[in-house]
Amino acid sequence: MEKFSKDHEWVRVDGDTATIGITKHAAEQLGDVVFVEVPDMGRTVAAGEPCAVVESVKAASDVYAPVSGAVVDANAEIAANPAAVNEDPEGKGWFFKLKLSNAGELAGLMDRAAYEQFVKDNA
Repeated sequence: MEKFSKDHEWVRVDGDTATIGITKHAAEQLGDVVFVEVPDMGRTVAAGEPCAVVESVKAASDVYAPVSGAVVDANAEIAANPAAVNEDPEGKGWFFKLKLSNAGELAGLMDRAAYEQFVKDNA
């Protein structure tokens, strides 16, 4: 299952684990990513809470947790090579993985078609 937030994060769910990153649209808006800070393992985050940072040549932005949970993995690869976020934002450029604490929160997120319409409507 794949969902999207109004803050331009994507969530890919496999069982009770959610992989989270920024959308291709967000990466394009940021431009060249030069720095990434991922959350610490074991950290518990609430939906809507800022938990990672992405900086580009244009701006610095928080990456929000679209769902609540505990951080079970963080992508050290993008911290070492921030350009990976631009190269594959919805794949290898993922930021962190959460063990879901409330799967019901996924219902408040958009599917890809709704997200693409949201981006178009807010362009």
